[in-house]
Amino acid sequence: MGCVCSKHLGGKRTRHENISLLTSQTIFSDAEVEVLHELFTKLTSCVSSDNVITKEGFQFILTKDTKRRSLSTERMFGLFDMRNDEAIDFGEFVHSLNIFHPNSAQREKALFAFRLYDTRQTGFIEPEEVKEMIIDVLEESELMLTESIIDSIVSKTFEEADRKKDGKIDLEEWENFVARHPLTLKNMTIPFLKDLPRTFPSYLQ
Repeated sequence: MGCVCSKHLGGKRTRHENISLLTSQTIFSDAEVEVLHELFTKLTSCVSSDNVITKEGFQFILTKDTKRRSLSTERMFGLFDMRNDEAIDFGEFVHSLNIFHPNSAQREKALFAFRLYDTRQTGFIEPEEVKEMIIDVLEESELMLTESIIDSIVSKTFEEADRKKDGKIDLEEWENFVARHPLTLKNMTIPFLKDLPRTFPSYLQ
C-alpha cells in the first residue's frame, strides 16, 4: 500500500524522499505533508512515546475519554490502521486524511463510510449496525432520541437504500444511495485540509 512510517522520517534526505513519496500518493503537496507531520508529531507526543497513535490514544484525541467504549472511534481507528498492527504511523495518518480532503473522489469517501458502518465487516450494512452507530454517535454528542425515532430513521434508510429488499445494503446500493443523498457523506470532508499551511498553524499552538 506504500505507506511511510513516521519513525523513518529521520535523516534530511530520507525525510525529503518519504515526504515526496507521500505527496505522489495523495492529493497533498510537500508543504502540506510537512504540516501534517508537525501535527502528527504534536498528537503523538501527547499520547505515545513511540511516534505512533494507539487505539487508546486515538480515542483520547477524538473524544478526550478513554473509559467509555466508542464504536465509531473503534471503527475509525481500524480504518486508519491500514496494516492492522494496532498502531497508526505517519504514512497511514496521511493516507487516511487524504480521503477526507475536499478534492478526494466521492467514491473513496463513499467506500470509507461504507466500511465504517459495516461494523461486523461482512461486506454489507445491516439494520442493527446502523442502529448501533446512531446510538453511539448520539451518546458521544450527549443527545437523546427515543428508540422509536431511531428505529424510524433506520427503517426509512433501508426502505430507500435496500433496493434488493434482502435486509442489507451492499456497496452498490450504498453508492447509489449516497449519490442521491450527498449530504450523507458530509462528515467525510474536512474543509481546512484544502489549505493546510494557512489554516493549521493555529491548531499547532
